[in-house]
Amino acid sequence: MLTTKRYEYLNIDKIGFHPLLNNHRALDPSKVRHLEKDIIANGLLEPLVVWERNQGEFYLVGGFHRMEAIRGIRSKNPGYFDRVDVRVVSGDPDEIRALNLKLNADRVDTKITDYFDTVVYLNNANWSKERIADFLDKSIGWIDDIIRFVPMITRPMHDKLKAGELSWNKAKEIISQTLKAPVGSEKETLEAALSKAHEHKFRPLTFRSAIGNISKVIKEKPQHHYTVKAEDLYALMVTLQGKNYTAEHLERVRAAFPGLLEP
Repeated sequence: MLTTKRYEYLNIDKIGFHPLLNNHRALDPSKVRHLEKDIIANGLLEPLVVWERNQGEFYLVGGFHRMEAIRGIRSKNPGYFDRVDVRVVSGDPDEIRALNLKLNADRVDTKITDYFDTVVYLNNANWSKERIADFLDKSIGWIDDIIRFVPMITRPMHDKLKAGELSWNKAKEIISQTLKAPVGSEKETLEAALSKAHEHKFRPLTFRSAIGNISKVIKEKPQHHYTVKAEDLYALMVTLQGKNYTAEHLERVRAAFPGLLEP
């Protein structure tokens, strides 16, 4: 059973990294720099979450950006943050992996592709759909769709989903079309449908969704601020227009305005 064992002031050198536990997304350098300044000024206000696999053996589960910020601080200021506040949790590897995803998924910019590996992993580990849905605060139908469709997602399709060039609903529609295709023509059917979907881009961000998403950011992080370049503003406007945006525009918006694009 997943439990919080205790809160501790732990030597930072004792916190390791487990191959099954990661940040699911590449670390955002601008977020790390912001956290460095904030932690120097205010301290570590939110403890890191670590898994005590065996007595005295700790692995980072949640707080990867904070950990990277602390490492940056320590590289410039030897002796700073030799010990850090941590929440120590225990549980079997499946539960810890699910917690690792859940902590990362609490971010407002999480995309559905961030869930794929872990949901399939937990299903293969004999977690019921109800248990997975309850743990991740998702509907059973949402979990069922991932388990059903993800094994048939090709790498190009996954990359387009991750880049925001393809919606999850459209991906499911393409896979459904492929399953109905004559035997032997599945690959051609999928590639044709994917190419056609790319020709007719969906609108990844509207003014309404942007207002809703930025409201969530303000509610959860009232002191949050953005530092952007002219190119970032241009990318945002092109994306809002919904016509001539590119994957590069989407990535720039995600990097410059965390939480603005829908998950």
